[in-house]
Amino acid sequence: MIDHDRRRIHVSAVVLRHPETGHVLAVRKRGTTRFMQPGGKPDPGESAVDTAIREVREELGVDLEPTLMRLLGVFEAPAANEGGYVVRGTVFTHPPVEVTAPEAEIEEIRWVVPTVSASPDLAPLMTERILPALRAAAV
Repeated sequence: MIDHDRRRIHVSAVVLRHPETGHVLAVRKRGTTRFMQPGGKPDPGESAVDTAIREVREELGVDLEPTLMRLLGVFEAPAANEGGYVVRGTVFTHPPVEVTAPEAEIEEIRWVVPTVSASPDLAPLMTERILPALRAAAV
């Protein structure tokens, strides 16, 4: 959901870790330059967890188990692809799943070392909020 009056974008996202390396999955949508967690904006009346599950299914072709979703936190950071906006992300973790190829609007996937602190091609929500929260929680 986009709140144009407050210049805020509400999204749900999921942290997926590589089963062997522990790296964090990041996706880049077609026509953009920055990588971020899989996820997106809610449909009307959709819960945050349902949004996250639907978006991962659409973007990666992976079905997540709702009972395994854990709230990492609700974070805000400058929006990666919408200048002048702030993104407010409700972010979940889920146990590792097999991800093979991007689908829908996803152009590229990448596994990111969770200790990275900044990178020009990673979304601020990821580098400023999500990765530090993962490190602090030792998730």
